[in-house]
Amino acid sequence: MRKPELAAAIAERADLSKDKASQVLNVILDEITGSVAKGQDVSLIGFGSFTVRERAARTGKNPQTGESLTIPASKTVAFKAGKALKDAVAK
Repeated sequence: MRKPELAAAIAERADLSKDKASQVLNVILDEITGSVAKGQDVSLIGFGSFTVRERAARTGKNPQTGESLTIPASKTVAFKAGKALKDAVAK
């Protein structure tokens, strides 16, 4: 399912226009993105949580030359599925 399909499903279930549902979906995604970008965890009970994880600097290898190189430390986003989502997928 892609974003337009999700917006259409929201519109149908919530009795909204497709444009309004798309706006609601965009606001939700913007808020989640903004919070995670600030380093805040976002927890949606039953669905899951988004957290920021720190990756330490590490040594890697250039696959073309075999030369060692240093991969700098970075931040990434992680998603952990909630119980209700896990249960729905397991069925």
